[in-house]
Amino acid sequence: MPFRFKMQKVLDYREQLEEEAKVRLATAQRRHQEARERLEQLQAELRRSQDRLCDEAMMDAAERWLLEQYVKGLRGDEAAASLQVRMLAQMVEEARNLLAARAIDKKLLDKLKERQKQYYAREEQLKEQRFNDEIATLRYKAPSF
Repeated sequence: MPFRFKMQKVLDYREQLEEEAKVRLATAQRRHQEARERLEQLQAELRRSQDRLCDEAMMDAAERWLLEQYVKGLRGDEAAASLQVRMLAQMVEEARNLLAARAIDKKLLDKLKERQKQYYAREEQLKEQRFNDEIATLRYKAPSF
């Protein structure tokens, strides 16, 4: 009779939870990367706009006011994007911790399964050895006088 792990459904469920945690981590990392790229784009645009504001002294008042408002808006966008990057970094860390916890849970059950499988194999070997010993004893029984 082959080995059957009694907690296989629990192990399967833990594997499913671990896979979900991996997907969650990958999604969080992707969103964090996108937010960082967006922040870098905003920072580059802000630098360009500030340079234009400083370099062009020949601007009329209306253009200068528009550019100042644009820079002010970019600073607000940069602050919001920076906050979002920090929040997403925290979400990545939480997802990483969740994945680690789920992996540990699954690994514990895997170890239990392996120990039970080894114990089962040892018990089966002992049963077979006892059976063979019994057969040998019956077959080669010393003649009685």
